[in-house]
Amino acid sequence: MIVNMTDLPDTPAIAGSVCVVGAGPVGIALALRLAELGRDVVLLEAGGTTHDASKQDAYRGTVTDPALHYPLDEYRERRLGGTSTIWGGRCMPLDPIDFAPRDWIPDSGWPIGPDALAAYYPDANRLCEAGAFAYTLDAAFPDVRKPMIAGFAGQHFTSDTLERFSCPTDFGKRYRDRLAQSPRIRVLLGAAVTHIALNADGTAVTGLSVRTDAGATVPIVAQAYVLATGGLETARLLLASRDVQPSGIGNAHDVVGRYYMCHLAGTIGAFHATGAVWHGYDMAADGSYCRRRLALTAETQTAQRIGNFVARLHHPRIADPAHGASVLSALYLGRMLVPAHYRKRLADEGAGGIATTARHAWNIARDPLAVAGFAKQMLVDRRLAERKFPSVVVAPKNNVYSLDFHAEQEPQPDSRVTLGEDRDAFGMPRLTVDWRYTRGDVTTVQTALALLSDDLARSGCGRFDFDPDMVETEMTRYGAYGGHHIGTARMGDDPRRSVVDKDCRVHGIANLHLAGAAVFPTSSQANPTLTAVALALRLADRLQVGAA
Repeated sequence: MIVNMTDLPDTPAIAGSVCVVGAGPVGIALALRLAELGRDVVLLEAGGTTHDASKQDAYRGTVTDPALHYPLDEYRERRLGGTSTIWGGRCMPLDPIDFAPRDWIPDSGWPIGPDALAAYYPDANRLCEAGAFAYTLDAAFPDVRKPMIAGFAGQHFTSDTLERFSCPTDFGKRYRDRLAQSPRIRVLLGAAVTHIALNADGTAVTGLSVRTDAGATVPIVAQAYVLATGGLETARLLLASRDVQPSGIGNAHDVVGRYYMCHLAGTIGAFHATGAVWHGYDMAADGSYCRRRLALTAETQTAQRIGNFVARLHHPRIADPAHGASVLSALYLGRMLVPAHYRKRLADEGAGGIATTARHAWNIARDPLAVAGFAKQMLVDRRLAERKFPSVVVAPKNNVYSLDFHAEQEPQPDSRVTLGEDRDAFGMPRLTVDWRYTRGDVTTVQTALALLSDDLARSGCGRFDFDPDMVETEMTRYGAYGGHHIGTARMGDDPRRSVVDKDCRVHGIANLHLAGAAVFPTSSQANPTLTAVALALRLADRLQVGAA
């Protein structure tokens, strides 16, 4: 059943076996698995089925340094499907080293190892619709494939790992029928949780307060409760519920909201390839798109005492007509027609004068068929196709590529989210975000780029030039990587340094669990969605055992 709270008959309370708050990919995956296990689930979603600016307003907040972090109502959606309604679909699992304590990365180490998620990743991959759980070239493509970079044989980097792409799947649309038809799931829309009630000694949740679109307050009662509201909202709900635990639920040691991570990302340098390069997408037998990366090995991370890091070959700066690519020149001259976030990046590359415009026009005139082919591909394979072509891939005429990198951010307690003074329409305090990075983060990117340059040179397959002094500028040009809200309610064995235990249960509270990237102790190099869904499936099993 899927119904808006305002359409329900008056009732003193709504009861269920498990109450899941948040109907994004994590909450939906958890609800479906719990129903399969025979549990009755109430799934609460504050939004409706479409984007609603009035509901989205509840996400507004304050950013301490707007140059380093986007507005809080961007890159997340308050509706059925959550942020999966706008994500790009990139999927990959964490690496084994990501789970390990690393003495060169303070506060690293998970209380679980990679084996704890191994059984859940394949089902998470299936729910995300990212094809088979095969993330190496040999596993995904047993037949011989063209090399990513001809002649590359890295000492520090490998080129045989993959990232896979979802459709991208909107969980709200894809699983709406299953949610509606399940006799064990009730999805309540327009259900904004405003308070978590505890018993007198703070050891168990006794209920939730929900505000409806009509302004009524309805209690929700269950045996077990799970917050699956994303890294920002999870911290907000815990911190705002202060009647029994004055500093907020699970926050006796001032950990909730701290260790806030995203990822470090940017585009830098110039790789002058001497041979053939394949930087496009491979299509697997199941129809999913895959792309190879240059991945820093665990051995090198350990030897160099740096964080995790991957890089992709990228087209050169679009604004510079020296690339000679008609498609890139067409994108530049037509930049007012591209989405706003891409348009901002093009604007930041700098606008040229008449001479630059003329050179772009000449590039187009020399190869108009490429522009026409690209336009057709974007229409057919990206806009109209159910499984969309993931991104712009253009081979430059001069065989010079920039490098698109994605790096782990170190956890640090001073990077945090807190409650502000202003309140939203539901009476909830708005968030203040103070996102910070460390010198270790800069060192990770600088060192990894230098090692990659060395690997490319030693392999004799090209030259990678970059300015080490520009690394910090490039990795913070657009601030925190959008949509990756990680670590605000971290997992650990020690309640003084974490919020939940290895089973994602809030320390000291018997029936309150957290799901999603908020519980990640470290960020890895990987986009968080696939692992967050895998953790949710694992949590479903833990909740089933607890109910037995």
